[in-house]
Amino acid sequence: MASTRKKIIWFSAVAIVVTIVDQWSKFVVRTTPDLHRLTIIEGWLQFNYTKNPGMAMGITWLDTWLISIIAMIATTVIIGYVLYIRERANLGFMIFMGMIVGGAVGNILDRLYMAIIGGYGGILDGHVVDFIHFKLEIGSWTVFPYIFNVADVFISIAIVALLLFGNYLLPPDPPKKTEEKTPEPELETEQGIQEVEPSKDEIKEIKEDVEKAEQTDKDDTPLKS
Repeated sequence: MASTRKKIIWFSAVAIVVTIVDQWSKFVVRTTPDLHRLTIIEGWLQFNYTKNPGMAMGITWLDTWLISIIAMIATTVIIGYVLYIRERANLGFMIFMGMIVGGAVGNILDRLYMAIIGGYGGILDGHVVDFIHFKLEIGSWTVFPYIFNVADVFISIAIVALLLFGNYLLPPDPPKKTEEKTPEPELETEQGIQEVEPSKDEIKEIKEDVEKAEQTDKDDTPLKS
């Protein structure tokens, strides 16, 4: 497994590259009128420059400023999780998480300054620049009606890869700590706590020793005059 330092470098490098590529592509499309409406593959793919005030896929359930705050909090949580799990994670996981973070940061940057550039609001009011549009239709049904950007592409690739190859990419669970069991004190056996009774011969010898000691004490006592 790669070292922790190497994994952090790869994670950071991928996130930075994705952010730069995303912002560059948006700048080029935004500042080039000819790219605002451009057919790439007839009937399949075209550039369709739009400004998305909502979430991914054009979802607009919340105000733009609130979506911006939620996006920043979510990105911060993801970065914190990656740093927390970096030692158990493999290099592939760190690379794909770098793609997700880079894409998220690219869209957050749009929300921070695009409103100021466009003159329609302040920080957090910015609309995300989208321009990639699949036009494929089956009958009257559009296969993928949403317009997206390069950041969304990287995020989608990373999520799909983690879902398909999760067994190989997702970090393993932390090892369970085994509780050290303190040995229970051994109970004394019944035999160990019983007093050993002396034999008859030993009792006889003890009595003789006591009598001799008493006789010796009598002999050593001085006679009174």
